[in-house]
Amino acid sequence: MVGLLTRITIISFIMLAVGCTTVQQNDSSHWLGFTESGVASFYADKYQSRKTASGEPYKHVLNTAAHRTLPFGSNVKVTNTSNSKSVVVRINDRGPFVKGRIIDLSKSAFDAIGNTYSGLIEVEIEVIP
Repeated sequence: MVGLLTRITIISFIMLAVGCTTVQQNDSSHWLGFTESGVASFYADKYQSRKTASGEPYKHVLNTAAHRTLPFGSNVKVTNTSNSKSVVVRINDRGPFVKGRIIDLSKSAFDAIGNTYSGLIEVEIEVIP
């Protein structure tokens, strides 16, 4: 009887622990069409090859980005509001953690729509398929 109660307790604990996980799904379909406006920045060179929140290494030559809430794997069109240039990035990290900024772009993505010497640009973002 004690063995059965121990097993039930262990199974209940495991089920509770599994039910409380916060693993984020890669399903961004309910985010399609989501838009946001604000300031974009880009990753400094010192982050090259460091692990992102998704587990991928950051590579400044890839069009990737960090956003606070969008699911990893989301495709986002980022448009510079001052010159109408746009780039599509894939969310693979969390951030930015600076007030007023809405997205951190890889260096190549930022360079495609703005001048990296400026450091910051006003953008509009939209989640696309």
